[in-house]
Order: sequence, then C-alpha cells, then structure tokens
Amino acid sequence: MARKLAAGNWKMNGVTANLAEAAALAKEFVASSVDILLCPPATLITPMAQILKDSPIATGAQDCHSNESGAHTGDISAAQLADAGATYVITGHSERRADHSESDADVRSKTEAVCAAGLTAIVCVGETLGQREAGDALKVVHGQLLRSLPDEIDATKLVIAYEPVWAIGTGKVPTLAEIAEIHADMRATLTERFGDIAADLPLLYGGSVKPSNAADIFAVADVDGALVGGASLKAADFAGIISALEAS
Repeated sequence: MARKLAAGNWKMNGVTANLAEAAALAKEFVASSVDILLCPPATLITPMAQILKDSPIATGAQDCHSNESGAHTGDISAAQLADAGATYVITGHSERRADHSESDADVRSKTEAVCAAGLTAIVCVGETLGQREAGDALKVVHGQLLRSLPDEIDATKLVIAYEPVWAIGTGKVPTLAEIAEIHADMRATLTERFGDIAADLPLLYGGSVKPSNAADIFAVADVDGALVGGASLKAADFAGIISALEAS
C-alpha cells in the first residue's frame, strides 16, 4: 500500500511572518500516521526547515533547474535546494508548464536532477478544460506521465500528482468517478513501468482540495493524498485536510 502524503504548495505566497503558520502546524502535528510536506517559496526554505526540524513535517521546493550548477542567473539547482533544507521538489506543475512553456522533456530533465540530488520528486500531470471537454483527459495525462519520467529513476523517490488544470484555484473539482479513472490509469501505467513497487508509489490529487471535500476525495481508490495550494497557507485549513487523510 502506498504511503499517504499531504503536500502543501505555497506558490508565490509568504514572507517571514507567514512562517508562524508552519510553526502552528508543527504544534498540532507532533506525530502523524501520514507524511506531511510544505513547499514554500525558495526564500523561506531554510528558515522553514529549521522550524520544522523536530516535527514530522518535511520542507520542499516548488521547482529547480535541470543542471547542478552553471551560468543560469536566477535559477536554483536541486543540489542547492537540498543544501537549503528541502527534501522534495515539485516538477511539472501546470503553472510552470503554462507560464514558462515547460515541456514534458523539460520536466523529465528536472525530475532527473531532483533524483540525482537524492531528493523526492513530485511530478505533476493534468489536462486543461478544453482537453477534458474534448474527451482527451485520459490520453493527455497518460502521455504526460510517460514523457515526464526519466529513463532511469528510483521509484521509491517518486510521487505523482494529478492536477487537472481547470480545477486549480477555481473551486471546481472533477467528479469522484473522473478522479478514479485517471488515478487507476496512472497506477496501471506505473505498474507496467516499475512493476510491483508501483503499488507503494503515492498518487496525489490536486485542485481545489479543502477540508470540506477532502474526505470524499481520499476515499477514492488509488488516491493516496493531496497536493494542496491555497488551503495549505493557513495551518487551520491544512490541518483539516491532513486529519481527513489520517482518517482515510
């Protein structure tokens, strides 16, 4: 059975004062039956990791460069993120794919760099509303998953997040049947690729997850947790989602 993971993506939100939310979460979850992760902006990774060091909550990053070092002004390598205190890195988020024109090949290179640095990669896939309405959601996600993973990768350092683009930050959520269909196909695809170890690989759902709908989503087969955006910014909101995952 895959381990359960509640991951929070703060995106481009948060300054030093907001670290109080991470501290509050650590006070509430001094122990947990699930894995918990917060991915703040890069400027907060080190202080957040210090705040959370004696808690069960890990600190992650939202992106990285595919190279370990070099003339890449403004970019940050996976090795540097590890040095800062990150243990996870998100790759292929739809906002990176759209706003920075990242291709599946770019995501694959970044994921490879994350694994080379000894970190766990959270690889994101998901269809747009147009692709969903055209009946192509399954095909799109299947293709992204195949093309976004490196040829050589340690499956034990991998998490997959299904985030339908049209559900991110909109309040819209796919039906439970639609989530189940995508997650079942992802599990089958990963099993074909990695064998029995794919059963232990966490599959997260992301897109307008909140305390009020988390329990229903976590009851869906092959949903092992969530990649949460806005609801992870406040400890009280994220705690409700974590508690729902613990109870699932």
